[in-house]
Amino acid sequence: VQLQASGGGLVQAGGSLRLSCTASGRAFGNYVMGWFRQAPGKEREFVAAISWLGGSTRYADSAKDRFTISRDNAKNTVYLQMNSLKPEDTADYYCAANLDLLTTTHDLYDYWGQGTQVTVSS
Repeated sequence: VQLQASGGGLVQAGGSLRLSCTASGRAFGNYVMGWFRQAPGKEREFVAAISWLGGSTRYADSAKDRFTISRDNAKNTVYLQMNSLKPEDTADYYCAANLDLLTTTHDLYDYWGQGTQVTVSS
């Protein structure tokens, strides 16, 4: 599966952005989807993940109560709605897919999209 992330940009602190990740190929609904981010000079970190049909989700503590992950399997797309953005949310955001686990571990994801840059100004 090939993944294409979009929706990043520059936003002021307190603002919102919605990231999208569209998958090519069939059987999108078979994949657990995740969002990760990487800030300059830092390691890639987990943000959120969603199960095959969207019934289960996981969030990093930094994302709870501010970010919402969702998916539309008919559109082969997973979303990350980000509200109340903070300067520390500034990073490249990546979507990823795996067939097995609703996991926070990036090594367990098999497919990755290119990053979409999010910059939050103070």
